[in-house]
Amino acid sequence: MPPPTASSADGASPPAWHALASEDVLQHLHTTARGLSTAEAQARLQRHGDNRLTDAPPVPLWQRLLRQLDNLLIWVLLAAAATTIAIGHAIDALVIVAVVVLNVTIGLIQEGKAERALAAIRNLLAPRAHVWRDGHLVEIDAAHLVPGDIVQAAAGDSLAADVRWLQVHELQVDEAALTGESVPADKHAEPVAAAALLGDRRSMGYAGTLVTRGQARGVVVATGMGTEMGRIGRMLQDVGDTTTPLVRQMAQMSRWITVAVLAAAALLFVFGWWVRDLPPLQTFMAAVGLAVAAIPEGLPAIMTITLAIGVQRMAQRRAIVRRLPAVETLGCVTVICSDKTGTLTRNEMTVQQVVLADGVVDVEGVGYAPSGALLRDNTPLQPAELWREAPALLALAEGAALCNDAELLQGEGGADDWRLSGDPTEGALLTLAMKAGLDPARLGEERPRVAVLPFESERRYMATAHQRSDAAHLDVWIKGAPERLLAMCSHELDAHGRPQPLRRAYWADQVEQQARHGRRVLAIAAATLAPERPLTHDAVARGGVLVGLVGIIDPPREEAKAAIAQCHAAGIRVKMITGDHVVTATAIAQQLGLGGHGPALSGHDIEALDDATLRQAVQSTDVFARAAPEHKLRLVRALQANGEVVAMTGDGVNDAPALKAADVGVAMGHKGTEAAKRAAAMVLADDHFATIAHAVEEGRTVYDNLRKVITFLLPINGGESVSLLVAVLFGLALPIAPVQILWVNMVSSIALAMVLAFEPTETDVMRRPPRRPDEPILSRFVLWRIGLVSALFAAGIFGVYRWALDAGHPADVAQTLAVNTLVAMEIFYLFSVRYLKAPSFTWTGVRGTPRVLAAIAAACGLQALFTYAPFMQSWFGSTALPLPLLAVCAGAGVAVLGVLELEKALLRAMR
Repeated sequence: MPPPTASSADGASPPAWHALASEDVLQHLHTTARGLSTAEAQARLQRHGDNRLTDAPPVPLWQRLLRQLDNLLIWVLLAAAATTIAIGHAIDALVIVAVVVLNVTIGLIQEGKAERALAAIRNLLAPRAHVWRDGHLVEIDAAHLVPGDIVQAAAGDSLAADVRWLQVHELQVDEAALTGESVPADKHAEPVAAAALLGDRRSMGYAGTLVTRGQARGVVVATGMGTEMGRIGRMLQDVGDTTTPLVRQMAQMSRWITVAVLAAAALLFVFGWWVRDLPPLQTFMAAVGLAVAAIPEGLPAIMTITLAIGVQRMAQRRAIVRRLPAVETLGCVTVICSDKTGTLTRNEMTVQQVVLADGVVDVEGVGYAPSGALLRDNTPLQPAELWREAPALLALAEGAALCNDAELLQGEGGADDWRLSGDPTEGALLTLAMKAGLDPARLGEERPRVAVLPFESERRYMATAHQRSDAAHLDVWIKGAPERLLAMCSHELDAHGRPQPLRRAYWADQVEQQARHGRRVLAIAAATLAPERPLTHDAVARGGVLVGLVGIIDPPREEAKAAIAQCHAAGIRVKMITGDHVVTATAIAQQLGLGGHGPALSGHDIEALDDATLRQAVQSTDVFARAAPEHKLRLVRALQANGEVVAMTGDGVNDAPALKAADVGVAMGHKGTEAAKRAAAMVLADDHFATIAHAVEEGRTVYDNLRKVITFLLPINGGESVSLLVAVLFGLALPIAPVQILWVNMVSSIALAMVLAFEPTETDVMRRPPRRPDEPILSRFVLWRIGLVSALFAAGIFGVYRWALDAGHPADVAQTLAVNTLVAMEIFYLFSVRYLKAPSFTWTGVRGTPRVLAAIAAACGLQALFTYAPFMQSWFGSTALPLPLLAVCAGAGVAVLGVLELEKALLRAMR
């Protein structure tokens, strides 16, 4: 019977390892502190399998290909191609097949590969591990770890399995990828409460996390898919791919167009054959021509190109899109769920306040750059005068620099580019000392360290002794938890730098105030030591002088505040979902302008709510703290169940399931894990929340331009279809042949429609509320415009064609004139559709943009080739036209523009 671990084959639920005593854990796992024998390890490896994460099998190419063909318009086009081949129209069939191949190829290239997220998580597992086997410490392949193995870990090691710590010495583990904690977590071997959340399980270590300090010995309790990493992997497999609003709308529009086209073609065939008594083959050709005319063959390609242009624009703004539909989905996002650490905050610890015996000193600046003033009562203190104006502050800065093992190095990026080597909290203290005018390196040379008591989690302080040339004693500096140092001190340093009796109530109140603001509080104290006396814990246990407190926080990004305000103005709510503590999350949220809709909810609160209650809670809560991976996933799904379009940001492995489940998953590119990037639809190259606001702006622009493309293309097809219907209904010859229609639809129309994808952002785009996800892309206004323009185009096509025949021109001249009239109306309509409701008779509107003018020139050139090139005449049945007839074409285009401008004026007057 295998030991009951999370990776057991029998699927039994594992015990709460973090809540068991060490000896009970060993007993459960049938092992000892000296480890397993090689034979027992091999037997367990056979039962549990390798310590690897399993992955879902890759989707075969043929299935991905079928997914790209799963579109009604594509199937109708393929049917049209088969029909045209059957009736001998090879050019028509070739053009249609080329369109299908183009769309399928682009879809395959741009298809998201989110399932590779599991492979990214697998790469986080350490390749080697130090383990006790047969009573000896050996190094093995981490894939061969089994539950019950005793492993050794030290600073710099990446844990290869989930372990329960048995012995620890100054152990700290960076668990940011799992919990979102901004600082490494202290670990110990004592059991914790069974209900403790992931970030509070101090007796546990988890696969994929990094030991940053100390040493430890632990017993493996879970491997492979039984680890926390494996649990997240299973969550990723269970999360299905989301469908974007654009994909749903385009699929709906495709169904409408397909039904309408097939119904019209069938009615046309029945009417021509039974009512008009036309030959069946001729009637069938007319029905095929109607289908070819009505289907917007270029729309899928133009839509893909429009989205691709949005991708390029976003890339210029540091947002890398991995899946094309995500570009437009950003435009209808209603809620952005953001991680805190590194996204809304800088992920750089900063001292914000210093508490002294005579008051508080505010510290300006963020990050590790030593830029920022020290303010007392909003008045800057001069570093050169601190010895006289604030001797206690200078003393605290000296202690912060000397009782410190970190190092700050200036990078090549300028005055604000500073790199930390060491603990983030100690880096913040070094920055404070530099803001006070001290040079930590020089100070260390002047007062060399002669002894040190390293930080221990049990004692919760660090002490260093320094030699000073002008003193007969050693200076001792102590930093650590405030409650610990208050117990070690009997005096405090007053405003003049003189020791006075300690006011314990004052300092306790100050500690509480700092904590309420979400700051991590450290105390700094001083003592003296005779040169012959060793630095021991007993030597500093009492009689110290408390110098002051420092309030440290991971500060919010300034640009994030502005971006959140911009999102609010655009009707988008921003919610913070973090693994950090409730107090810290609430304090940061208030600084960012969040949290005004209700108190923060913790992970325990989320677990206590059922799905229905959680759906109500997410509407009134903006801050969620101590959130585990399953909590983030539940929150995203609860928001989606309320009809919200959710963008989720994150950087850790713990964010990957929620990133995949969100409508738009946004991963951090700089500090994010590879698992998060693979699960997300978009990656921020600069990790700035402000970049998301820019991406939303681009997403809305993309949708605006897509609507313009549709409003441009569909009336063209509508006008062609109506003209063919009129011809059949009245028993007349077709004004434009099917092959000529394909020429216009795939060459001239696409050349003109493509420039609409480059249209600039409209000025009010971020002042509108998000559009509803269920809002049809064919709104009432768009349908009205399609109907009006279709009627104008049909009148132009058929009117010019009949006029040419009545004037005695041959049929080929009349058809060529009708085709050129159609293109001329498209050109003038392009000027109108760039501004759906605003007037086009402005200098900017008439002049257009360089791309608009280039597209018009290209369309005119192609149409000249169509009209005058002999080989084109033989392919398409066209013929040369004299200049006066070309003027007739231009006149029809001007008339269309005039009517549309009058319609715009009437609509504006009716508002």
